[in-house]
Amino acid sequence: MKTFFCLIVTLLCSGLYAAQPIIIDLWPEGAPGDNGLTEHFTETGRIRDVNRAEIEVYLPDAAAAGAQAVIVCPGGGYRHLSIDHEGRDVARWLAERGIAGVVLKYRMPAGDAAIPTRDVFRAIETVRENAVAWNVDPRQVGVMGFSAGGHLASTAMTHYGSPADRPDFGILVYARVSLSDKYGPPAMRQVLCGTMDYTSEVAAFSNDERVTPDTPPVLILFSDDDAAVDPRNGTAFYDAARVNGVPAEIHIWPSGGHGWGWRQEFEHGEEMRAVVGRWLRGLR
Repeated sequence: MKTFFCLIVTLLCSGLYAAQPIIIDLWPEGAPGDNGLTEHFTETGRIRDVNRAEIEVYLPDAAAAGAQAVIVCPGGGYRHLSIDHEGRDVARWLAERGIAGVVLKYRMPAGDAAIPTRDVFRAIETVRENAVAWNVDPRQVGVMGFSAGGHLASTAMTHYGSPADRPDFGILVYARVSLSDKYGPPAMRQVLCGTMDYTSEVAAFSNDERVTPDTPPVLILFSDDDAAVDPRNGTAFYDAARVNGVPAEIHIWPSGGHGWGWRQEFEHGEEMRAVVGRWLRGLR
């Protein structure tokens, strides 16, 4: 009886241990650039004014060698991170399905778009550097982003400078991919690029205009009644992908608004998660 009890405790502790993420400082020797912010948690659990870049790694069962990895970029308008329903909940769901879920806690730009951009590329490099230890296939490392985090994911897909930085696929969820006035108000681009007018730098981060034949495959998800991010951000990226021969899939549900993430209340959530799972399996 005592042996049986010890076995149960061991199994429970092993499961608890496996559920704990690996947390890695992306810039242990000091990050390039400084946004001058002081990060803090809000009463709603969001992380505001992030100034320290980290990843939280949720690994699947160790037996799942050669797993995919998805770097998840939470949204928050480049002012804060909705770290739970657009980050950790997603990563846990992925890990339960044999996929390494990696939550990126990226720094806020405070007018310098290079700051979060460096963080997402460093996250991609870090996952590939640890591919053997984490049983991850370095040729199956992708990005997934929500809202402003979707903008960052689309930046990773269109701004990479080397094979080490290039994601192998991308999932854009109600993502603001364009900084053009026709697809949304200027608030986010001011936070990202400062108070400048629509100059060459701002144009450079309208990522639907940067799609090339080498852009990785993309899955785009929206609600038609999204009042925060115009769904035309998604159709613009999809159109650019089609023109360039990039494999692309888009789903626009009739309702749901903005910010549903992995919340159970999203009325199309079960279908949405099924689409994500099926699409990821199809990349293998």
